[in-house]
Amino acid sequence: MNQNTVQPGLFGLAKSNRDFSQANSWGKNQFNNSFPASLACYMHSQGLQLVYLTLDKNLKIKHGKIDVTDIFGITPLSPNLFFAFESDYLPYRKLVIGRLPRVDLVTLNTFNGDACLRGIEIKLTALPDNSTCRLPDHKYGCEIVTRPDTIVYLALSIADKFKDSREQILKYLDPLCSEISDWISIRNMLPYISRLTESLDNLLYDHIEMQSPLVMQPVWKTVGKTSKLYQNCLDIFIWSDFGFTRLFFDVTKRLLIGAESIQRHTRTVIWLAKMLYEFATNGKIPYASIIDILTYHTKNDKAFASSGLNTHPYMICDELIKPRIRKEEIGNIILGGGQNYLSPERRFDGIILSNPEIFDEVLKNI
Repeated sequence: MNQNTVQPGLFGLAKSNRDFSQANSWGKNQFNNSFPASLACYMHSQGLQLVYLTLDKNLKIKHGKIDVTDIFGITPLSPNLFFAFESDYLPYRKLVIGRLPRVDLVTLNTFNGDACLRGIEIKLTALPDNSTCRLPDHKYGCEIVTRPDTIVYLALSIADKFKDSREQILKYLDPLCSEISDWISIRNMLPYISRLTESLDNLLYDHIEMQSPLVMQPVWKTVGKTSKLYQNCLDIFIWSDFGFTRLFFDVTKRLLIGAESIQRHTRTVIWLAKMLYEFATNGKIPYASIIDILTYHTKNDKAFASSGLNTHPYMICDELIKPRIRKEEIGNIILGGGQNYLSPERRFDGIILSNPEIFDEVLKNI
């Protein structure tokens, strides 16, 4: 079908809280989570599973595969699937004090009274980043910038597993947490951080079978820092909630050696421990006050960032070196001339505009 005969749209996103026939649904923030959802639908239609990064019994990242159906909670091409972007995951409302923060994507089943299926954080990442762009392409890595709300949803994902057995969490965090008289003081907290990390690790280790998908991380691969997409340029990685902890736990363990301050990664461990401890003792997480008060003289606009040099060891596999979706297939995902609504910047939407041959047969052999 000639894409100009249909309205602008994204593959698989027939029902959502965005109108992709309108330009205002293709802005920077919208595209960064709607395109990944569409890419996942397309990969499912091609019979492809996603790379699943989970935690193993050695507290290391293990690679596997997971169906997109298990990410969305329903088959991606179901007529009953509704995509609610930047919404709150209603089942978690009862676990927090105050307003629940929004997550990038909530999937709903319209056949079952708009029942919430999954809450998914999405991080569309460039491959390579600044730290790896001068390395050979098999050493490329992606920077992951994690916002505080992602840590809230990480804590909620773990807490929800124990909503009927909160005392199980308390077994790992008490009496340690009750010994901490001052969570705000850097000097007071530093001696406890190693034990907090170990206690959380023990909790995860003993319940390893309970981990579940949390973060969807699509990657788009270019030649170094240029605008030129590789022929094989797109794939998706899924982090489990337990697996995602490695991004800040492992760094924290290194930072604690001779530490006199609390860095972002270490602060995130404290946030997670405090959130789970509050849930275990009181049944609710006062996440806003935890993030606002436990700053340790560092801005809390983001939780932490992991460079490509740091993420590469966790993510390295055939799919990172040679992503499975080819450049020309983007034309099967962005439909009806939707690319004309994109803004040309150093982001994936800008990269698409820098590769017009995806949509123009005449340009493919130039």
